[in-house]
Order: sequence, then C-alpha cells, then structure tokens
Amino acid sequence: MIIRLLASLNQRRARFTENQKGFTLIELLVVVIIIGILAAIAIPVYLGVQNNAKDASVKSDLANAKTAIIALQTEAGEMVDDATAIASMPGIVNYGYTDGPNTESIGYKVLTVAATGDPTFCIGATSSTAAKFYVTDLLGITNDATDAAPTGCVFE
Repeated sequence: MIIRLLASLNQRRARFTENQKGFTLIELLVVVIIIGILAAIAIPVYLGVQNNAKDASVKSDLANAKTAIIALQTEAGEMVDDATAIASMPGIVNYGYTDGPNTESIGYKVLTVAATGDPTFCIGATSSTAAKFYVTDLLGITNDATDAAPTGCVFE
C-alpha cells in the first residue's frame, strides 16, 4: 500500500513539474527594472515635447494678436492705444484674436522707433512654462531666453 502511494505521488510530482510553466522571480525583477529604465528615459522626453508644444501655442497666439492689431489699426487709420491686456481692446476679437490656454499673460505697448521717431508697437506674452516671447510690427517672434527683448518691450 505504501509502495502504491509513493508511486502515485512520484507520478503526480513528475506530471506537476512537466506542466508547470512560469517565470522565476529573477526574470520578473529584470523585466520590472527594464520597464523602469524605459519609463525614466521616456517621461522627461515627453515633458520636454509637451513644454515645446505649449510654447508654440503662445507663439501662435502672438502671431494672431499681431495680425488682429494690424487689422484694427488699418481700419482705425491710427495706432491703437496702449492696453495692459490685448483681450480688453475693443473689437480685437472681431479680427481673429483668441487667447489660448497656455498663454498666462499677453500685453501690448506703443513704442517709438528711436532713429525715425515713428510709432511702432510691441506685444509680449508669457507661456505657462514661464517662457517670455515678444513680437513687434517690424520683427518676428523673439524668445526672451535666447534673444534680447526689443527696446522698451518688457512686460511684467
């Protein structure tokens, strides 16, 4: 009887180890470590791309504001007065200006060209990433981090 029982247990053990398939703890740990390394590389890259997209959105808002202000000036026949916030200018929305969700603040100033005394304007915007951008009627969009802000075009 004991011999039959031992033989039955041995058969069962043999069958159990044949059919049992799986991963060892070491293999699982290696996979988790590899996934962690990939995540550590991918997350900062993704955040950088996301910040670049937010800054591009603010640059687009500046370009739209410049176009809207030039259209407003063309219709009025004169330079639009200073405004702390472009959105508060009367009629600016009719010329296609909208404020994006990544634009923290955007302002407008009337300046004078030092060499000629002609009036010009400057628009400055701050992104949700804290980057500052400027555009004038004579210049394209500049970044405060890489370019100097146009003279007199500093917004707080």
